[in-house]
Amino acid sequence: MPHRHLPIRASLLLAALVFTMPAWSADPVHKETVELTAGKTVHSVKGKIKGYATAEYTVTGKAGQTLSLKLKTNQPSNYFNIRQPGQDEALFIGSSGGNSYQAKLPADGEYTVQVYLMRNAARRNAVAAYTLDIGLRD
Repeated sequence: MPHRHLPIRASLLLAALVFTMPAWSADPVHKETVELTAGKTVHSVKGKIKGYATAEYTVTGKAGQTLSLKLKTNQPSNYFNIRQPGQDEALFIGSSGGNSYQAKLPADGEYTVQVYLMRNAARRNAVAAYTLDIGLRD
């Protein structure tokens, strides 16, 4: 009865495929901490991302300080999100809010700015060259 061996072979084949397929989380993530001091309240970072790669910039701020961000890019599908410490939902979503942000921080902590390409551009392995201006003031 050859059909008895089929499930075993199929299981082995499936296991082989699972272990050889790349994980989605393997997309490159560039991480950088941005230090803003009393003497330097605006910091510009230049970068490039391609496909599903992202860049994450961490800024430490205090409740009541004003965080401002402006993304200049050559790619119309290039945006940024802002994550607040300890919160599941993004504080700001660039694809619906645009490429600039300015607001008072709701809490003390490390805020993460994630620069990314929308799926339509990431699927095509598009490249975005960008400048991100990050400002923090009392």
